Amino acid sequence: MQGALTPPILSGPSQSAVSNQGLMPTASQASNIAPQPSKTFSSSGPLAAKTKPHVRRMRRIIAEDPEWSLAIVPLLTELCIQHIVKNFQKNPILKQLLPEHQKKVLSHLSPDLPLAVTANLIEDENYWRRCCTQRWPVCHVAKHGGSWKHMFFERHLENLLKHFIPGTTDPSVILDLLPLCANYVRRIRVDQFLPPVQLPASLQTRELSDSGSEVESEEPTMDHYQLGDLVAGLKHLEELDLVYGVKDCGMNFEWNLFLFTYRDCHSLAATIKACHTLKIFRLTRSKVDDEKARILIRSLLNHPGLEELDLSHNLIGDRGARAAAKLLSHSHLRVLNLANNQVRGPGAQSLAHALAHNTNLVSLNLRLNCLEDEGGQALAHALQTNKCLTTLNLGGNELSEPTATLLAQVLAINTTLTSLNLSCNHIGLDGGKQLLEGMSENKTLLEFDLRLSDISQESEYLIGQALHANREAARQRALNPGYLMSPIIANVPGNSVE
Repeated sequence: MQGALTPPILSGPSQSAVSNQGLMPTASQASNIAPQPSKTFSSSGPLAAKTKPHVRRMRRIIAEDPEWSLAIVPLLTELCIQHIVKNFQKNPILKQLLPEHQKKVLSHLSPDLPLAVTANLIEDENYWRRCCTQRWPVCHVAKHGGSWKHMFFERHLENLLKHFIPGTTDPSVILDLLPLCANYVRRIRVDQFLPPVQLPASLQTRELSDSGSEVESEEPTMDHYQLGDLVAGLKHLEELDLVYGVKDCGMNFEWNLFLFTYRDCHSLAATIKACHTLKIFRLTRSKVDDEKARILIRSLLNHPGLEELDLSHNLIGDRGARAAAKLLSHSHLRVLNLANNQVRGPGAQSLAHALAHNTNLVSLNLRLNCLEDEGGQALAHALQTNKCLTTLNLGGNELSEPTATLLAQVLAINTTLTSLNLSCNHIGLDGGKQLLEGMSENKTLLEFDLRLSDISQESEYLIGQALHANREAARQRALNPGYLMSPIIANVPGNSVE
C-alpha cells in the first residue's frame, strides 16, 4: 500500500527486544498510519509517543565474558586453609581445626616438612604414606605392622645408622631423632655398619694365611657405632636385626670392613641385656665365633621377652652350641637358628639334651653344619620325648642311614612335628624305605624335604602321597572340628545303616 510507514529495521538484541515488547506494528496498524515519518504514533497504540531514539535506548547489555560466574570466587574457609598450609612450618595449626578442615590441610602439606614439626603432631596415615612413597620406590608396609608412620621412622633411622661413620659423623644426628621417633620404632634392621675412615697404621701389617687370604694382626682401636644410647631410648623396640659389614665396597675392599670386634660384642651384649622389650635378635654374616657367641648368649640368659635368636651364617662351633643349649633351659626361646655355622656332633648332643626337656622351642634350624650321624642320632632321640618342636631343619649335615632309621621311629610316634628337612644328605635307598615305613604311621607331618638325599623315586613319591593325605586331613579338621569323630561314630553298634 502506498504511503505505508515502513518500520525501522533493528539488528541483534535490539530487534528481539523491540518485537517482544510489541513495538513493531502489525500490517493492519501500518495501513492506518499517515505517511509522515516525523509524526509520533497515535495515543491509541500499545506504546504511545515512542520514537526511534527511544527504541535505541532499550537495547540490552550482555557481559563480554560468557564464563564469568560468582562461583569462582574462593570461599573464606579455602583462603584460610591455603594460608595455614603456606605457613605451617612457622605456625603449625591443626588440632584446633574441624575434622574436615584438618583433612584438607593434611592433603596439601608437603612431605618435605621438618620432622620436628610433623613427628608428634601428624598422625594421619595418608600423609605418612606420601612421605614414604616419595622417598622409597618400594614400600612393604606390612613388614612394619601395617603403619606408614612406623615404616617412615624405622627406615629413616636405619638409613642414618647405615651411613654413620665413627669419628666423622656427629652422634647427635641420630640421638636428636630419639624424641621424635621413640614412640614409633618397633624394629631396627641394619645390613651395614661402616668402620672408621682411617684405620690405624698397625693394621697395615698383615700376614697371609695358608689359603692365601689376608689376616689382620690386631683389631682397630675405634669400633663401629655403639647402639647402647639409641636402644635405651626406644621404649617399644621388639626386633633388632644386624649385620656388621659393608655393602658395595668395590675396589676399596678390606677385611676390616667385615670385622665384628670384641669391643663391639661387649657393647652389643650390654645393649640387648638392658632392652627388656626385645623379642627378636638377629646377628648374621658378622664372623661371630664361639667366644663372641658365648658373650652374647650369656647376656640373654633369663631374658624376660626374647622369643627368637638368629646367629646364622657365622663361625659358631661346638662351644657356642653348648651356650645356645644352656639358653634353651634359661629362657622362653621359641625359635633358634644356627644355620651355616661349624657345629659338629658334640654341639648337637648338647642341643639334643636341652631339647629333650624343653617345652618352649617350636623351630630349630641347623642347616649347613656338620652334625653327621653322631649329632643326627642324638637329635632323633630327643624328639622321642620332646612334645613342642614343630619345625626341624637338618639339611646339608652329612647324615646317612643310621640317622634315618632313628627318625623313622620318631615319625611313627611323634605327634607335634609338622615340618622336617633332610635335603642334601646321604640317606640312601634303605634309609628312604625306613622313612617311608615311619610315614605310614604318621598323621601330623605336613612338609618333608628329601631332595638330593639319594633315596629312590618310588619312596619319594609314596612319602609325598602320605604327606598329601596328612594335609588333606588337616584341612578337614580346620573346616570341621568333628572330622576325627565321624569314623568312631560310624563303628558304634546300632549306628550302622541297614
